[in-house]
Amino acid sequence: MSFASLSVALERRLYTGLRSLADRRSLLPPHLLIGQRGEDAAFFHLRSLGYTIVARRWHAARTRGDLDLVAWDGPTLVVFEIKTRTARDLSPAAAEVDDAKQRQLRKLAAAYLQRLPEAHRPTVRVQFDVLSVYLLPSGTTFEHIPDTFPFTAPRRAF
Repeated sequence: MSFASLSVALERRLYTGLRSLADRRSLLPPHLLIGQRGEDAAFFHLRSLGYTIVARRWHAARTRGDLDLVAWDGPTLVVFEIKTRTARDLSPAAAEVDDAKQRQLRKLAAAYLQRLPEAHRPTVRVQFDVLSVYLLPSGTTFEHIPDTFPFTAPRRAF
């Protein structure tokens, strides 16, 4: 095991333990806690695969919603939509990313791009991926659907 993967593993264990303590005192409904656990698992999973995570739950002032995770994969900016499940018999995650959700994510991504240095904006490739996280009694598993839909900048970013 390399030092980097050991570091991520230790970081994950510490964070998971602290999150567990916080969840016990949380007033959030159970489905939101499950979503947070899934996003946490996705964060560490993607880091272990070499993605550079640059934002979590990022939101723009004038656009509804948030970007679950934003990461660099080389020169590509990847916007991850995380869908968490506690069973495999429910609808697939990609089915929930409908046209309305895609429009919302495009607007948010365009707003995020506006925050990058202007010199880099024209060269950035944006990709939208859906990452399904299954929190099962047998363990956590992931299904990654890369480049789920194309990025076309909306007329009005925010």
